[in-house]
Amino acid sequence: MIYTDMTKKALKICFEAHKNQIDKSGLPYVFHPFHLAEQMQDEITVTTALLHDVVEDTNITFEQLEACGFPQEVLQALRLLTHDPSIPYLDYVKNIKNNPVARAVKLADLAHNSDLSRYNKIDDMAIERNKKYHAAIAILNRS
Repeated sequence: MIYTDMTKKALKICFEAHKNQIDKSGLPYVFHPFHLAEQMQDEITVTTALLHDVVEDTNITFEQLEACGFPQEVLQALRLLTHDPSIPYLDYVKNIKNNPVARAVKLADLAHNSDLSRYNKIDDMAIERNKKYHAAIAILNRS
């Protein structure tokens, strides 16, 4: 993890936003964005990884993140990574492909989410979700 003023601010927001959430494996949700951030290579991608689900899964808004002083490069990637349910999932993924920051974070997100060893129970829903994630990884890895 890269520790700068910006990433520390993102760490705090991420923790506060997700601290009472539990993921599908029964673990504190906040471990997921922390795991992604550990894999990123620079301040912008670390910050984006930490915040990648904040708007989608909490009450925090893009306007609040902008007011915190996050740069447009982070905000643009976050807008791409925040799935609007009215957009079909694979179309949403295609929109991410051409933004290098969003693409890097989404690939890490998909890899983590498709790791079935994280789950206590692998049911039909988990298998279908995994197929969807692998289709998304294929889209993001196409030239």
